[in-house]
Amino acid sequence: MTGRKWLNIAVIGISAAVGITGGVLLASKPDSKPVVDTTPPPHEFLETVANDVKPTAAAPEGMVWIPGGEFSMGARDPMDMHDTVGMQATTDSRPIHRVAVNGFWMDATEVTNEQFARFVQATGYVTVAERKPRQEDFPTAPPENLIPGSVVFHPPDHAVPLNDHFQWWEYVDGADWRHPLGPDSSIAGKERFPVVHIAYEDAEAYAKWAGKRLPTEAEWEFAARGGLSGKIYPWGDQFTSDGKWMANSHQGNFPNIDTGADAYVGVAAVAQYPANGYGLYDVGGNVWEWTSDWYRSDYYRELAAAGLARNPMGPAGALDPSEPGVPKKVHRGGSFLCTDQYCSRYAVGTRGKGEVSTGTNHLGFRCVASAPN
Repeated sequence: MTGRKWLNIAVIGISAAVGITGGVLLASKPDSKPVVDTTPPPHEFLETVANDVKPTAAAPEGMVWIPGGEFSMGARDPMDMHDTVGMQATTDSRPIHRVAVNGFWMDATEVTNEQFARFVQATGYVTVAERKPRQEDFPTAPPENLIPGSVVFHPPDHAVPLNDHFQWWEYVDGADWRHPLGPDSSIAGKERFPVVHIAYEDAEAYAKWAGKRLPTEAEWEFAARGGLSGKIYPWGDQFTSDGKWMANSHQGNFPNIDTGADAYVGVAAVAQYPANGYGLYDVGGNVWEWTSDWYRSDYYRELAAAGLARNPMGPAGALDPSEPGVPKKVHRGGSFLCTDQYCSRYAVGTRGKGEVSTGTNHLGFRCVASAPN
């Protein structure tokens, strides 16, 4: 870790005690009190009942129709109840509750470098990672350290304990969507890779330009389930299907060795694995995706207590008990760094969370469009 650790902390947001944000282990504060999980026992999954209304207009380019309907939202237990990592991933995804969403269009893939480049060319937009950090946001930082950049996964050259994410995350000067690993890297030839190093406002700006919006968390999960109910993954209950890999994730020993058994080390181009039942690619693994919901660890209890939730838009504000006061939105889908050794949040009902101004090289997004009434 460099002498700029203070900036790493500021950018990542120190994102709090014994949890995971976008695949980052959260460091506990010395004076923080343990968070007691008071989540009631999960309800059972009930059948997904899809709407039978079909769109009258042709599909927008690159989008697929998600019929909406009523479904059970939340995380199921992993197959192995002794899977500590898998069980930890369910703690803020309970209780299971019934939700109804209207039909909508959704991007079949994560937004790609090629698509984002068209947006930047048309508008001149500059992402958060490309902007110089402001002195007022980092009042104790030496001015010479206020350099544009972003957070990059950097695997150590040996096995390390998994209690300090600074061993594999690094703030890199000059890292941004055009230079995902730093200033000497490039997206040349990677036009069909998902755009990364995207802060929440960057994703919102693109969506507005494209005449779309970001999905709510409920819309995202309904779509990712692809019509299935209560399955662990978007494709079923087994991580592989007939011996075939179904998502881009981490194999080997985390964080230092990814064997690439699934054919990729690091991020992959979009749509390299089978689509789910609604025609969506990469809703498990590859890169995390922003949703429009503020993150609250207790939000599902609120929804469950109210009965059937219709088109929930998320809580009024963010609250992560381990880091109160930090504005966080919900991430969904997991990434190429997810593994049952550390972060198994490629499981379809699980949740991630991220500080809104922070992008990384494993965080992207996809858009939705509401159907006309």
